Amino acid sequence: MKPKIQDVAKVAGVSPTTVSRVLNDRGYISSKTKEKVFAAMEEINYVPNDLARSLYNKRSYLIGVIVPSTSHPFFGELVAHIEKICNEKGYKVLLCNSLHEADKEKKYWEMLHRNQVDGVIVVTYNRGLVDKQQQFPAVAIDHYLSENIPVVSSDNFQGGEIASKELLEAGCRKIIHINGDANLETPANNRQYAYEKVMQEAGRTPETYHVPDVAFLESNIDIIKQLFRDHPDVDGIFASDDLLAIRTLQYAESLGYRVPDDLKIIGYDGTNLIRSLYPNLTTIIQPTYQIAAYAVNTLLQEIDGELLAVKEKTLPVSIWLGKTTGHAS
Repeated sequence: MKPKIQDVAKVAGVSPTTVSRVLNDRGYISSKTKEKVFAAMEEINYVPNDLARSLYNKRSYLIGVIVPSTSHPFFGELVAHIEKICNEKGYKVLLCNSLHEADKEKKYWEMLHRNQVDGVIVVTYNRGLVDKQQQFPAVAIDHYLSENIPVVSSDNFQGGEIASKELLEAGCRKIIHINGDANLETPANNRQYAYEKVMQEAGRTPETYHVPDVAFLESNIDIIKQLFRDHPDVDGIFASDDLLAIRTLQYAESLGYRVPDDLKIIGYDGTNLIRSLYPNLTTIIQPTYQIAAYAVNTLLQEIDGELLAVKEKTLPVSIWLGKTTGHAS
């Protein structure tokens, strides 16, 4: 027979009400009592009923997360942190990959609403979602959606400045920027604006090449080839994405460029995966854990009906000095 809450109470030596309060995190319960309840649950293999818990608290304990693609290292790492933090707080995550398709994002949003998730973390760039918001708890990452939706991001303009100045300080004369799709309003645009500002202040002419989809390396190789045909004298490249930086590095070396002697390259995102596989790549590190933690905590505050002191949070970035800019420490 499947163990019941009364069985847990009997083994733990407490009342069923106390067990219920522990499971639902309601009221003060001493650490000692909690340990007794959890030990009893493990001893008799008791699994809490999520549906009953949801009905009792009028919550689903589900958080929806909409991202462009978890195949991209940055979004994959961000989602992993979000899921871990949500799990620690007693929530499960429903993950939706939109592939930058506005219609798909709207359908996911409606699906999450129908499934009565408690809130949604949005990591997409479709302002049209605001029309569907309907007082639904939500937090945006990296992109402003509406004055009613809090947003957390890293400082993309600061990151663009750091990357551009790193190449200038490394002695580069011809610095080209590679960015994502020009038709998308993404945080990478602020990196581009910073690059243009730094170049103009240094008396250089900024030039940016746009690739249609940074997640699919085959689709952007033609743009990279065109860059080298147009500018064989390029000696510095700032890629707004680590995948672009790595693909550019590989192609440049196939042409005979020596990195960092002939050409210096810097990427962006600096995920743990990229820094582990390509430790020599100089890159701008986004604080993915801090972004995830702030997004989750802010969303839970909304769900609890708390007034938010801050509607917009910008977190600083840092630089990983690899060998591709010749400034490794």
